[in-house]
Amino acid sequence: MSPEKLRKTVVSADSQEIVAAPDLPYRPQDPQSYHPGIGLIGCGGITKDHLRAYRAAGYRVLALCDLNLENAERRRAEYYPDADVYQDAGDLLARSDIQVVDIATHPAVRPRLIEAALLAGKHVLSQKPFVLDLDVGERLVALAESCDRKLAVNQNARWAPHFSYSREAVRRGLLGDINGLHMSVHWDHRWVEGTPFAAIKHLLLYDYAIHWFDMVNCLLNGQTPVRVFASMTRTKTQTLMPPLGAQVAIEYEHAQASLSFDAATMYGRQDRTYIAGDQGSIFSIGPNEKEQELTLYTAGGIAQPQLIGSWFPDGFHGAMGELLCAIEENRRPIHSAADNLFGLSLCFAAIHSAETHQVVIPGTIRRLPADI
Repeated sequence: MSPEKLRKTVVSADSQEIVAAPDLPYRPQDPQSYHPGIGLIGCGGITKDHLRAYRAAGYRVLALCDLNLENAERRRAEYYPDADVYQDAGDLLARSDIQVVDIATHPAVRPRLIEAALLAGKHVLSQKPFVLDLDVGERLVALAESCDRKLAVNQNARWAPHFSYSREAVRRGLLGDINGLHMSVHWDHRWVEGTPFAAIKHLLLYDYAIHWFDMVNCLLNGQTPVRVFASMTRTKTQTLMPPLGAQVAIEYEHAQASLSFDAATMYGRQDRTYIAGDQGSIFSIGPNEKEQELTLYTAGGIAQPQLIGSWFPDGFHGAMGELLCAIEENRRPIHSAADNLFGLSLCFAAIHSAETHQVVIPGTIRRLPADI
């Protein structure tokens, strides 16, 4: 059954009236009058999406830094021709006209750069995963608080239109108490063959599912997970080292969540999310995570908002925009590093469970193994 037919089937099965969708602020937000200088540290492949979003939003990126100076020069030529380029992050952090830094380096070197940026008086947007050790993450959160700086994590999926609309619906109580959250992704991830990603043992649960663990944390905010069980499987014909199948079950006192990943799906690719509450539910479906049709069910009827935008580049606009708004309004950003540690604890527990075939209590696994 095609996604369109399935969506219509789900709608008609409820036999409710189609009503106007609530107007929720799911689009990326920008500050009113705060326009700081921004510096980018690390200019790898994904940063083209950072800079494309920042340029479209009118953000002032003043400097780019990468150990490979050619990377920084390439990004400058592509997006911010007037920016300065550096090879040493210390030179960028020394600039008083840069108030915010986007740190997009590899995870292993990120903590010391975050620490240096905070001590230099900068607000920080960290690439995900924030840290590979929860104790290190807690120390950086405490440092940010002592420096009176904002520390956020680039969990850009929160501003994918379907996730963002769902987040706002949950936050405003349109679904009541959430009883179940179930997300499944069926796609072909074998494009990583021959790239450094193919050497990541837990490619799905670590590099990819980090977004979905964060959305579980975001949508079930306020509920404490009590147990996690995860498993991995290799498909019969796969040649990649990382398993291309994974699933996770997360138990709460009064709710449940599940994640399912089939990364060797050649035909009929699909991405689905179902959020079940006691006052309403949301169903979202599409051929991938960037193209989604969403349906909201409540006692008032069935609503189908015409969502605009896409995860790329809206996710990157939203992540930086929320940090800038939080700085302007002197509040904690919704994607704060402190909040992100809860999503990371789910990820760490799932990886350990998949390795040991045991149920794991979130928070008891403090760091990822070296051979992730």
